[in-house]
This record gives sequence, C-alpha cells and structure tokens, in this order.
Amino acid sequence: MTDGLYLHDTMTGRKQRFTARSGGDGVKMFTCGPSIYAWPHIGNYRTFLYEDILQRYLAYSGYPVHRLINFTDVEDKAIAEAARKNLSLHELTQPVADHFLRESRLLKIKLPDHIPRSSTNVDQGVYLIERLLEKGYAYRYGKDVFYDPLQFDNFGKLYGLEMKRWPQKRVRFYKDTYPGRRWNLGDFILWKGRRKSDGAVFWQTSLGEGRPAWNVQDPAMITRHLGYQVDLSCGGIDNLYRHHDYNIAVIEGVSGQRFAEYWLHGEHVLVNGVKMSKSRGNIVYVSHLLNRGFQPRHVRFFLIDSHYRRPLNVNEDQLHLARGKVDTFRNMVHHIRQKRGTSEPSDPAAAGRIQRLAEGFQSSMNDDLDVRGAFDHIYNELAGLAQRKAEGRLSDPDSQTAAEEIRKIDTVLRILD
Repeated sequence: MTDGLYLHDTMTGRKQRFTARSGGDGVKMFTCGPSIYAWPHIGNYRTFLYEDILQRYLAYSGYPVHRLINFTDVEDKAIAEAARKNLSLHELTQPVADHFLRESRLLKIKLPDHIPRSSTNVDQGVYLIERLLEKGYAYRYGKDVFYDPLQFDNFGKLYGLEMKRWPQKRVRFYKDTYPGRRWNLGDFILWKGRRKSDGAVFWQTSLGEGRPAWNVQDPAMITRHLGYQVDLSCGGIDNLYRHHDYNIAVIEGVSGQRFAEYWLHGEHVLVNGVKMSKSRGNIVYVSHLLNRGFQPRHVRFFLIDSHYRRPLNVNEDQLHLARGKVDTFRNMVHHIRQKRGTSEPSDPAAAGRIQRLAEGFQSSMNDDLDVRGAFDHIYNELAGLAQRKAEGRLSDPDSQTAAEEIRKIDTVLRILD
C-alpha cells in the first residue's frame, strides 16, 4: 500500500486509512504505560516498541505527534506489594519508574518529556466521577462509587461484548483487576472509599476520603493531558479485555463524543511457545538478554521485526538470527558510507536501487507497520548497493545519497547508532 498509512483498527476489525482528526495540528496518541509496582519484561517492551515505531513513522511521514504515556502508581497490587515489603508507595514505585526510563533509553524508545502518574491526577479522576454521577452512569454504594455499564449505550463495543450475557441482578466488582478473568459481568468500581488496608494511601476529596480506582485513572490522565478526543489509542492485547472499554465508557460518558478514531493492540510474547507468567517461572527481562551478550539494538530489532499483531516467540535461534541480521546490515551501511575518492559513474541499475530504498520501506510500513517487510526490502536493496560498492560500480555521490536515505529510514528503526 503506497497511498498513505493503513492501520488495523480493532474497533472496525479491518485496515483503515489513517487520517489525523485535526489535520496539520498533529496527531494525538495515547499509549498505555506501565504499572510501576513490578519490573517491566520484554512482553511489555514489545508493546512500547510497536508504539514507538508508530510514533516515529508518523513523524517520518510528516505528522507532528503529541503522545501521552502514563505511569500507574496507585492500584490494589501496588498498595499490597508496598505493604508486603514495608515500603511507602513512592519507595516501591520510584525505582521501577527509574528502571523503565533507563531501559527505554537503551532500547531507544522515544518518550514524552513528561510522564504523568495516577497519584498526581487524583483531582481529575474525582472530576470525571462527579460528572458521571450527575449523568446517571455512576452511583454511590456506601463509601464507593460504581459505574453501571447498562446505562452506557453499546458498552463493550471495542471488544464486541455480547450484552445478552449480562446478569439481570446487580453485581459489583470491587477490585481493580481480577487475574484470570476476561470480563467482569457487572458494575465496575470508580472510587474506593478509604479502607484500613490502604494505610496512608488516600486523598481528602469532595467524594470523601479514598482514591480513584484503576478504571478511572487512565481517563483522568488522558483527559487532562490530551483532551476528550484522540486520534490513536494503543496498548497490548490484554487491554482489550475490560480496560479499554472501561476507558471508553468513562470518557465518552462524560463528553458524549467518540474518544478515539483508531485502536491498536499488540499481541503477546511467548517463550519457547508458552505464554510468560510468574507461575511458570519463564518471564524474560531485558537484563537477561543483555547478560547473554546481546546488545540493546539486537533486543530492539528482535522485538520489532515480527508483526505487532502476531504473537512473538522468544527462543535462542530467533535471537541469534536477529543479531546476525542487524550486524550484517550495520556492516553494509558502514561500507556504503566509506568514500573511495572516485566520482566514476555508478552502475546504471544503482539509481533504481537507491530510489527503491525509500519506496519499498514506505510501502511496507504503510501496510499496518510491516516492519519485517520494510526491513527485508531495504536489506536486499542495500546488499545490491554494497556489492556494487565493493566492485567500484557505485560512485561516492550515489553512496552518500544511499546513506542519507538509510539515515532517514533509521529515524524509525533506530538500529544503527
């Protein structure tokens, strides 16, 4: 596809031509950030990397991008973990946030200058809850506030939830998340009244003492920093169960407007064909791969080379294959960049190969971010140019033109420098 960028939109279930809602004013892009009570693993980074590729390719294509990524630092799991380790919430979460920023720099993930946190947007969460109460989407139950999905037209529309299964009897779900459950068929919590188990983690607000539930924290940060409408909302496939439909229900319940024009979801990472989990003891962290001799650029390339909407299987053979492809590619680029001190005309076919570098890259990337197709294309064209360079059939001016095209392409891939 060469007539613009096409992305697979989860809401429609098909590839859609991307058009920015606000035209030349830029693209508003929300990407779900990490929960910073536990170290991020390579499955998390695969999601952050496909989002990074999307942001970089939009910029390559001429779009200014206004991206929001957030830190979730106030949730049931974080509070429980802090209590277990006898730490304050800040003492638990700040080292994880710092670790994420360090590893993101290693993997060349482009992050916004400011990353908001749940704990610094409590007032916006309270504002949203109060509007939902006014509009009848939410109700108080004791010290808590719940959202009634039956009051929101077409609830579950992103996932495609079959509402005929919804219970007639009211059921309330108090926890932020329920591990192992795809859908909670009932009312989800927005505000958690102060509980003894929360310790010092509570705020004095117009709703009383307590804290916003996880289900309203992303909407609070989104609406404060991006507004009530964005072009792109992205995350991992797990967000498709409950979380993103909850975001829609909260934000659109307040605004009455469609929140996101396009929804993207990345697939899981498997380890030797098995999904990562603590119970299996097969979680892989970036540090594990670095300690085995892989460079950050090898890890980055491995995680972006497979299409983001397909599961990625981590095994030794595939990691070594990715390393070999990156190192060979870098060597070819280095060879092309070298000046031979000759202005002899290039092989007649060289100009076509140079032109096809950008054309092939864009054609594959425009097809729902097909990084593998894009890389394989430029790799093959570059191999042909490197061969001509070695045989003295590529002039210095044409070498520099090819090197400049690769430099532009690498603003997206980021595997050279």
